[in-house]
Amino acid sequence: MDKIKILWVDDEIDLLKPHILFLEKKNYAVTTCNNGLDAITIFEEDNFDIVFLDENMPGMSGLETLSEMKEKKSTIPMIMITKSEEEYIMEEAIGSKIADYLIKPVNPNQILLSLKKNLDHSRLISEKTTLDYQKEFRKIAMEMAMVNSYEDWIELYKKLVFWELELENINDQGMIQILESQKVEANSQFGKYIERNYEDWFEPKADKPIQSHTLFKELVVPEIKKKDKPILFVVIDNLRYDQWKSFETVVGNYYKLEKEVPYFSILPTATQYARNAIFSGLLPIEMEKQFPEYWKNDVEDGGKNLFEAEFLSAQLKRLGLNIKEDYFKITNLASGKKLAENFKALKNNDLVTVVYNFVDMLSHAKTELDVVKELASDDKAYRSLTLSWFKNSPLLEIIQQAQHLGFKLILTTDHGTINVKNPSKVVGDKNTSLNLRYKTGRSLTYEHKDVYVVKEPKKIGLPAINMSSSFIFAKNDLFLAYVNNYNHYVSYYKNTYQHGGISLEEMIIPFLIFNPK
Repeated sequence: MDKIKILWVDDEIDLLKPHILFLEKKNYAVTTCNNGLDAITIFEEDNFDIVFLDENMPGMSGLETLSEMKEKKSTIPMIMITKSEEEYIMEEAIGSKIADYLIKPVNPNQILLSLKKNLDHSRLISEKTTLDYQKEFRKIAMEMAMVNSYEDWIELYKKLVFWELELENINDQGMIQILESQKVEANSQFGKYIERNYEDWFEPKADKPIQSHTLFKELVVPEIKKKDKPILFVVIDNLRYDQWKSFETVVGNYYKLEKEVPYFSILPTATQYARNAIFSGLLPIEMEKQFPEYWKNDVEDGGKNLFEAEFLSAQLKRLGLNIKEDYFKITNLASGKKLAENFKALKNNDLVTVVYNFVDMLSHAKTELDVVKELASDDKAYRSLTLSWFKNSPLLEIIQQAQHLGFKLILTTDHGTINVKNPSKVVGDKNTSLNLRYKTGRSLTYEHKDVYVVKEPKKIGLPAINMSSSFIFAKNDLFLAYVNNYNHYVSYYKNTYQHGGISLEEMIIPFLIFNPK
């Protein structure tokens, strides 16, 4: 293995001979230089792994040398060494993107630690992360066998997401595959848990999680009633918990997280059901009865989410909340920019509700557009695309405006989504709904092991299109494929992101409350 090559620049380099001998014994190759000008020439002519740079040199200063070197090879880590503890020098050095900052006199072990931190950083983290996950693997497997409450499932899913993100950073394919198999097993067990328990959650005194229809009353209303700050309530359509974690640090630049309560989307985990339930505070069967002019069933023509503002107004009135509020639905870049530009005009509101539709459009585009299939080929890429969108979106501008105006931020979603890998055959008549993760209709034929069957939809708060209508929900990573034209259907939808069924990714979703920094 080639030695690591160090360039050490210091006008008193001869005094550092013991340090250099120490490093050479540790198998590092050290090139020395006593001034900035010569150092730049040497730096250009050879391929160094790292540079140690004295800040206080006659002629060309360390900071000037650093600036020249960064222009020529910006990726090489530079470690600044200085006698001075003056703040402005530290700030300038850090602003120039140094890798480390050491104060003289330095001892050999400090130098060695800095080298390890900057050159072996990835390898050391990779080894430690792999070792930690190997220990955790058994623990997760045991927890999965014991898990028997919705709280346990939330904790288990958060743990799986944590390790997914940790292993993604080190790119250890072997460990990632082991985790993937744990996620598959977890979803299999979760499907059985939902099948056994979901119907019971609709009993009056049941021990049940917060769900779509109780979310606003249980978690948003208490914040409104505090009346300490205006509230920006953001619902990002189709946002998974792992996608939220991918841009958590970006929000953290402006807001401090006060409370995180992952909650359960109702079934079907689809916008028409889950998001209408959030804004109405009602189950779909209650929406159909109380607001027949707003509710549309699956097979009816027309938009299914056109009356969220009306549902929200009715819920606020029912809860006795007489507040100043506005509702906005953002479905394109122009409407997002317009709201960001005009957000100041809302500073006297008690509540500003924003539904943001990009992530849902992204999942649909993956089905239809080859370029998006390439960009979001797996969960890691899907998260990366979500992060890139968020950092450059008007939504971030809106959040920045809200922070500046002292708004509390509440961020959530209506349901998640899952990358579907395997088809499950289904047969239905022409009035069967089209969604790939659930079906509702009269005469459904299906693989029993692949789905959760609900013969009486009213038992889980769903309206029935006909007297004999039932619902089926796909489990695991399955998608429901019609027997007619089966091969075409399977090749078109395999490895696309779908929602409506039962999985940890679709059902356990983020709800977050922040205060402005």
